[in-house]
Amino acid sequence: MRNRFRSFKYAFRGIGTLLRTQMNARIHLVAIVIVITAGFLVGLNHGEWALISLAVAIVLSAEAMNSALEFLADHTAPEWHDSVQKAKDLAAGSVLLAAAGALAVGLLVFIPHF
Repeated sequence: MRNRFRSFKYAFRGIGTLLRTQMNARIHLVAIVIVITAGFLVGLNHGEWALISLAVAIVLSAEAMNSALEFLADHTAPEWHDSVQKAKDLAAGSVLLAAAGALAVGLLVFIPHF
């Protein structure tokens, strides 16, 4: 049981690192606060909240994985290398794809309310 609590401690520490060190994660967080506020204002239903929640989780997870890869790549290969650059670009691209998907979900959920 103690190991389970420790794993949560590490996970929360990782989330803290993400928010402290990654400007894009903080930008996503501001967008999330705006979306949640808008959701309350327009009265989203349970299904709509589920879609928004899933989109938020996917974007933040992609951002965290991108940041983890960048930290690891920068540590293990501080000098420029084509393969490392490609891996970092792919990870950044995954965040962009997740954010684009979240934008599509947001538009599909919110447009009918206006």
